[in-house]
Amino acid sequence: QIQVRALSTNDKPLKVNQRLHHLRFAICDWRRLGGSVFLLDRRRQRLSLALSSIVSRRRLSFRSVQMAFVLKVPTNNIFQRHENALFSRGRTRTSTIFQKQRFSIPIVFMSMSSTPSQCLEKPPIASQNVGLPIMVNGCTGRMGKAVIEAAVSAGLHLLPVSFGRAEESGQTVQVCEKEIQVHGPSDRENILASVFDEHPNLIVVDYTVPAAVNDNAELYCKVGVPFVMGTTGGDRERLYKTVEDSKVYAVISPQMGKQVVAFLAAMEIMAEQFPGAFSGYSLQVMESHQARKLDTSGTAKDVISCFKKLGVSFELDQIQMIRDPKQQIEMVGVPEEHLSGHAFHMYHLTSPDQTVSFEFQHNVCGRSIYAEGTIDATIFLAQKVKLKTEKRIYNMIDVLREGNMR
Repeated sequence: QIQVRALSTNDKPLKVNQRLHHLRFAICDWRRLGGSVFLLDRRRQRLSLALSSIVSRRRLSFRSVQMAFVLKVPTNNIFQRHENALFSRGRTRTSTIFQKQRFSIPIVFMSMSSTPSQCLEKPPIASQNVGLPIMVNGCTGRMGKAVIEAAVSAGLHLLPVSFGRAEESGQTVQVCEKEIQVHGPSDRENILASVFDEHPNLIVVDYTVPAAVNDNAELYCKVGVPFVMGTTGGDRERLYKTVEDSKVYAVISPQMGKQVVAFLAAMEIMAEQFPGAFSGYSLQVMESHQARKLDTSGTAKDVISCFKKLGVSFELDQIQMIRDPKQQIEMVGVPEEHLSGHAFHMYHLTSPDQTVSFEFQHNVCGRSIYAEGTIDATIFLAQKVKLKTEKRIYNMIDVLREGNMR
């Protein structure tokens, strides 16, 4: 969920119509001026990511504040410093901004909310998605519940059945006022076959545990049901071979966040077009996730793969995995309320003579970004089945290229 707020220079909140007016003005002014976009580290105030080229001398910059972005729009060469309060999740922060002397442009404040979305059924984007049956395996986990909430909000038909661990068999989970029966490994094949017979356009979503990835994929392929694999870990080579040999529809991606996937795509393009550009550079990688995530970040592995193509020497066992809550708060800067669900990544490159450094960082609080991406992947896969396109493994890049995201 994206929240947009505009604050006037006298620290008083603007009315809704004023917010919209100034938001349009700020965006138009930036387009007129052009500029470059920078992501600054919140704690160390260092330049960590530069994304677009400099079009003019004036720049549009934004600073990350716990996944919140402040757009600062200089409008001429005469500036004065001004203290302005930024409000995020009930906290007050102070940031120095630049203003034009004769008139002011408000700050446009955008924060990514990770609070659980309300389980309200909203009108779906496309009418053909109404009633699309979806089965979410791993519904007892936080990610499974987030996907269920997103599915209900999108108007999909959630089936009241899910697969879980042996000790969860027989449990009834209530999410979004819907009761879901959890089944263990022993009877899952007969149950899945029966559900698939009753709902031939079924899409299965898997957010279980890494140890179950391969067995679950083999089951889906044996029954012939299309599935979205959001669970990371497992034997990935075996996973891909199983699906390729069985010729079923599947979306498999270790990263379901659409915006993060777009960043990964940009990294792939850079690696392909500028191989060896960072030859000789050393790389440090830190990734922090909730303590329940047992495996190394798949996103970090993909980014490292791109850096290797760019000439960097790095082994996966050099990744610094942070799972201790105390370290996550004190060292990484994870908000305490998001210790149970976050994904912070930092990649630091240093030149051989230590005179040049680059830092890439992407931080996510909450799970909504992944849940929404998973539902887009589900709808995408359902359309492929409906159109009888090629049965193969798709990924989130394919979903992005389709251009029909909500």
